[in-house]
Amino acid sequence: MRDLVERAMPGSARRRVTVNLAESPLGWLRARKLIDARQFEAGERLRADYEMAALGPRVTMQWEARVDGGTTGLDPTLSQIAAKRRFDAAIDTVGPGLNDVLWRVVCACEGLPTAEKALGWPARAGRVVLTLALDRLASHYGLR
Repeated sequence: MRDLVERAMPGSARRRVTVNLAESPLGWLRARKLIDARQFEAGERLRADYEMAALGPRVTMQWEARVDGGTTGLDPTLSQIAAKRRFDAAIDTVGPGLNDVLWRVVCACEGLPTAEKALGWPARAGRVVLTLALDRLASHYGLR
């Protein structure tokens, strides 16, 4: 179980918790019944499209790049293009004010406290907005 690590709780020298590093923030919320199965499925679909479209930052070298400035002739695959279109349509459907926290938690895998702080929101406000965004996303996907 390499994904489990023990960490000290902030502000407490004696209290420690075990954290599963492989668990996404969305999975964490689902495991604690803070979101329902419909909301979880919608979030997972969005993240799958985000990853399929390769919208995240690259963490490895792009070996196909040419030093002389020429092109490699490689175009994005049709599945990447379709995933990007699905992702854009879903984010547009969710709308401004909701899609920022949705992207941070589902796609960037930020925890709710981190997302709330980055957005300048009060503590525990993010879960309410995230559940609204996930409900709108689930409706977009036609999930019941």
